[in-house]
Parts: sequence; structure tokens; C-alpha cells
Amino acid sequence: MANRAFLGLIAVAAAVFLLAMSAFTVRETELAIKFRFGQIVRADYAPGLHFMMPMVNNVQKFDKRVVTRNYPSEQFLTSEGKILRIDFYIKWRIADVSTFYQATSGGDMEIAAGRLGSIVKDGIKGVIARRTIQQVVAAERAEFTGEILKIAEASTRGLGLQLVDVRVKKIDLPEEVSESVFNRMRQDFDRQAKRLRAEGDENGEKLRAEADRQRTEILAEAYREAEVFRGEGDAKAADIYAQAYSRNADFYSFYRSMQAYREAVGTDSDVLVVSPDSEFFKYLNRSGKR
Repeated sequence: MANRAFLGLIAVAAAVFLLAMSAFTVRETELAIKFRFGQIVRADYAPGLHFMMPMVNNVQKFDKRVVTRNYPSEQFLTSEGKILRIDFYIKWRIADVSTFYQATSGGDMEIAAGRLGSIVKDGIKGVIARRTIQQVVAAERAEFTGEILKIAEASTRGLGLQLVDVRVKKIDLPEEVSESVFNRMRQDFDRQAKRLRAEGDENGEKLRAEADRQRTEILAEAYREAEVFRGEGDAKAADIYAQAYSRNADFYSFYRSMQAYREAVGTDSDVLVVSPDSEFFKYLNRSGKR
């Protein structure tokens, strides 16, 4: 009875051991290849739990996250035949794990980094060879790296890799040409600045002249309209005065004289020299007689 229980435990342990050897897990950040006697039989595993036949199959996993690799300074020739020393780094990830495994002697990351570095160096060499030192230094980073990625894209697919980014960290100029290059750049920037200032001054003068013209036209139009309104007002006032005078000439004359007395007589600061028998005082004289 004890022997049967012992044999049962051994059987259970063996079953658990075989199950553990036949199961494997692929994480979200991993890629897996299954082999049968050294030959690739599957490389498209989704994340999760999977199974294989122990002793017949084996599985190798690779990290599918982005890898960053720095490369030492390299020398490149410009279109002028000048030497530039450039430090750069590369970001890449595994795109086709089966191709990657076969192209890198079993998925050796150092071999992959070395071959990818050579591909990118060739791309940088081709981009810089078409430019002068000034154009390399002043080039837009996106344009510069975009050309490198375009050149290297086809070769990286042959390695089963996806080139994510290439960035230049530092560009060193030879001492004998660095000062002359920067002097030429400063002169070019000064010329551009002067040209932009001249264009700005020209545009400013045009805007000021246009504004002065519009101001003159607006003032002239406003003065014309004001004179028209003033003439119409004077005509209406004269018409009103004429109607009032024709309706009662004595009252109108009396009212106008009262207005003149109010404005001319009784102020402290004015001096009025008028003869007492002047027509100006006719209503005052009449009131005295009455």
C-alpha cells in the first residue's frame, strides 16, 4: 500500500514536471521563437501562456522594447573635403524576430548593434558628403535625421530591425577650419539680418505712407461733410430767422436786441463805448420815455 502511494506521488510529480517543462509564458514586452531540433517552427506568439513538447521543442525570448545604443565619435568628409567628427546614438527595436535571429547569429545583440551602426554610419556619410560644413552645422535636425533614416531603412529590414531614431549628439570641427566656418556663418547671418531689417524698414515706410494717405483722405472727407452740414444748418437758421421776422418784425427786433444786451451789457471785464442816442439803445430809450 505504501509502495502504491509512493509510486502515485512519483507519477504526480513527473506529470507536474512535464507540464512545467511544456508550458511557457510570453510577456507584453517579449518576442518568442519556438524551435524543433534547432529549426524555427513558429515566431508569432502573442502575449500569454503557450505550450511545447519537452525535449523536442525549445523557446528563446527577446526583448521587443526600444533599445538605445551610443556610438563613439566617427570622422566624416563633407563635400568640401573637410573632416567632421560626429557623435551619435541610435534607437531601434526588433520588428521581425525570425529574421533578426537568422541575421545576427542566433539573436546576438552586439552583432545587431554593430551591423546597425555600420548601416547608419553609411547613411550619415552619404548625407554629409552632399553638404558643406556650414550646411551640416546649420541644417534642420529633422531634415538631417530624416535623410539618414530613409537611406538606412531598407538595410535595417534585412536585419529584422526597425530603426526608430538617429540623433547626432555632437559635431566637432577641426581646429584649423572651425574659426573660419563660424566667421562665414556669422557673416551670412549678418547679411540675412541686414536684409530682413531693410525689408522691414521698407514695409514700415509703405505702411506709414498708406496710413498718412488714409488719414488725409479721412480728414478731407470729414471736413467736406462738416462744411455741408454747417451750410445746411446756416441755411435752416436763416430760413427760421426769415420766417420769424416776417411773422412779427417788431417782436423779432426786440428779441434780438435783448440778446445783444444780455451779451454786451453788465459784464465786469468788457468796456462798451456807444453813443446814448445810438440805435443800439433804442428799446432802452423807449422804455425810459414810457
